[in-house]
Amino acid sequence: MRLENQSSVSEFLLLGLPIWPEQQGVFFVLFLGMYLTTVLGNLLIILLIRLDSRLHTPMYFFLSHLAFSDIAFSSVTVPKMLMNMHMKYKSIPYAGCISQTYFFIFFADLDSFLITSMAYDRYVAICHPLHYTIIMSQSICVILVAGSWVIACACALLHTLLLARLSFCADHTIPHFFCDLAALLEMSCSDTSLNQLVIFTAGLTAIMLPFLCIMVSYGHIGATILQVPSTKGICKALSTCGSHLSVVTLYYGAIIGLYFLPSSNNTNNKNIIASLMYTVVTPMLNPFIYSLRNKDMKGALRKLLSKKTYSFN
Repeated sequence: MRLENQSSVSEFLLLGLPIWPEQQGVFFVLFLGMYLTTVLGNLLIILLIRLDSRLHTPMYFFLSHLAFSDIAFSSVTVPKMLMNMHMKYKSIPYAGCISQTYFFIFFADLDSFLITSMAYDRYVAICHPLHYTIIMSQSICVILVAGSWVIACACALLHTLLLARLSFCADHTIPHFFCDLAALLEMSCSDTSLNQLVIFTAGLTAIMLPFLCIMVSYGHIGATILQVPSTKGICKALSTCGSHLSVVTLYYGAIIGLYFLPSSNNTNNKNIIASLMYTVVTPMLNPFIYSLRNKDMKGALRKLLSKKTYSFN
């Protein structure tokens, strides 16, 4: 097989979604609607948290960053996927592909760290309520968010630099709707053992370790809730964690389904569907989860709408 140096690779071809051509229009409208819902819904969350002083708490500080991360995460892949649905030649430049891989890993890891910070916040609020304001001070919240951004950036940069040194085979066709790191490594004609090692170690750092921290946090929360004698206290504790638990289930459920469940014969289609779950579906559902299950967010929304109605009158 003819080898080409990575510097001579000008572009890659994306196969896109495994759908029939006559279905392109329907899926384009569907995913466009989901993307717009993601952007507008998460922007609304950021706006509400910014405008309502009652939401200036650590939990909503983390949530505002998660909402921004979800907008960026979807924007890394979905616009290009929608554009390719109306193009016969679904190419992406080499530099664009490497950049897309970087930002995909970056915002995926950032989501994981922010969700973990939110779990820690709920743990402190329920298990150590008397010391909550001291433990979850403004400086600690800033450190947790800044650390999430820095570590996610470092992980993504490490993967991208190792990817950029590889050479690729003559076939530059990627069987995906975006530049997936695993698909790019399979196309490489270079030794990817170091890349695979970094994926394993970084995956433990960015995905599994945060997931274990979340499970430990909710283990302590569950034990504390069981010690609460009143049903009202249990309901209040569960209501503060319900939204976050829903997000954890959606996010890590898709990742576990992609990387840890046994593969079927239609592995590539399974990967694409799982990728759609956490790049399109989960970011879209987060605003609904936090607005419909959260009294504070609903109150802030009613307050904003009442102000708008009053100003029009």
